[in-house]
Amino acid sequence: MRFTKMHGAGNDYVYVNCFEEHIDDPASLAQQVSNRNVGIGSDGLILILPSSRADLRMRMFNADGSEAEMCGNGIRCVAKYAYDHGLTKKTDISIETGHGVLSLHLFVNSCGGVERVRVAMGQPGLTRSLLPMTGSANEQALNVPLEIADHSLELTCVSMGNPHAVIYVDDVEQFPVTQVGPLIEHHSWFPKRTNVEFVQILSAGEVIQRTWERGAGETLACGTGAAAVTVAGVLTGRTERRITNHLKGGDLFMEWLDGGEVLMTGPAVEVFSGIYAPG
Repeated sequence: MRFTKMHGAGNDYVYVNCFEEHIDDPASLAQQVSNRNVGIGSDGLILILPSSRADLRMRMFNADGSEAEMCGNGIRCVAKYAYDHGLTKKTDISIETGHGVLSLHLFVNSCGGVERVRVAMGQPGLTRSLLPMTGSANEQALNVPLEIADHSLELTCVSMGNPHAVIYVDDVEQFPVTQVGPLIEHHSWFPKRTNVEFVQILSAGEVIQRTWERGAGETLACGTGAAAVTVAGVLTGRTERRITNHLKGGDLFMEWLDGGEVLMTGPAVEVFSGIYAPG
């Protein structure tokens, strides 16, 4: 199987061009290739497929084999791969995801390769039923108190096609993300589990984010998480509609438009390609 390793702000995946390759069991393959000791090493697996509704289709599998609806960093890399490897020569493209068809704009450098991508991430889901989250179906989950692992927290929950719980902390680098994150991911409030964003506010236009990603653990970046953080900041009066989000793997530039769409602009990087032939 031919593959390409790519990352968006450090959120790394193994990409397979399914215009040429056929994958019988992507969930099992995701677990194999994601292993950083005996596999390729990644946060998961992303398949690039034909679509009857868009220029391309993307399927994303976490490192534990579970399929996710969307991946903001991953979709930027799908767009870069498609352009750089000749699947399209358009700089405005559409990609089908589990969150619907999304529109992307590709920024091409002087050497003819894509270096940044802007994604129209769609409108956020703001009610518990859309996450999903237990409780009154049509209620928003804003500043919901939670006592867990000796911490008194407040959760603001947003769906960006996949569920996110946003938590604001004073010092995100010192916060025990790897201890608290999995407890919230698997909390009974979230029947399909949830991603968890831990956020420190630097100013009304600048934040630092760490992410505990559903099915993958802590990752260096999360694009849908950054979108959820943008929305949560506005809803709770903490930040402006346009922010710079500093993640461990790099910066994402976010905007929640007045019409409801969330825009994300960030890097897409190809690391290496190879042939995977497990013994």
